[in-house]
Amino acid sequence: MDDQVTNIALHLENISKSFYGRKQVFEAVNHITLDVRENEFLVLLGPGRCGKTVLLNMIGGLEVPTVGTVDFPGGKNEGVGFVFQKTAVFPWKTVMENVELPLQMAGVPKKERREKARYLINLVGLAGFEDALPKQLSGGMKQRVGIARAYCSNPKILLMDEPFGALDAQTRYQMEEEVLRIWEKEKRTVIFVTNNIEEAVYLGDRIVLLSECPARIKEIYPVDLARPRDYVDPEFLKLRETIEQNTDLAL
Repeated sequence: MDDQVTNIALHLENISKSFYGRKQVFEAVNHITLDVRENEFLVLLGPGRCGKTVLLNMIGGLEVPTVGTVDFPGGKNEGVGFVFQKTAVFPWKTVMENVELPLQMAGVPKKERREKARYLINLVGLAGFEDALPKQLSGGMKQRVGIARAYCSNPKILLMDEPFGALDAQTRYQMEEEVLRIWEKEKRTVIFVTNNIEEAVYLGDRIVLLSECPARIKEIYPVDLARPRDYVDPEFLKLRETIEQNTDLAL
């Protein structure tokens, strides 16, 4: 029992979120209870505007649940990093300056933060671009900057909100491979939001399928497929079809 408890990175207990207007109440998330394991790559899969981002924001402390609790083993969400769908890089800062920003804000000495940032820039495949500005980078490269910056604060949990949704198909496949490579080298608990079934099966240790708004858990699918995964593997296709039959999402 003790081993199971220490394996839990995050516990959501019956959380719901409603937004109150003058004449109506809009419910975004409805009574979700879920355990997330340490070093797990958990995928939240659901249709657009179903409440996935609101759920992620509650985990990250950007929104407060209307009811329910978000619990971390240490008591606080001090170790949470974000990677957003839109490339949230500062256009006037170089790659190095963007990546080292969390450590700079924390007062880490320049030499120490540069060393950490350089390691992460190399890890995400941007060696040689330390002095480049975002306008000189492709969309995929900007997302690599965002991933490196999120890791720079040494988060225990990394929240990724449809980070590849705006990329073309080829770049998206490349970034899926990259984020897995980084995750396998720098183990963290990752909670990854997507509306793409194929992406969910390719990335996830488990897939939490959410309903249309308000978001409820429809099903949880363990993904017992060896890595690296093959999009045309019969078992991959079988799981993809199983999930597809339980949702209105398009492949």
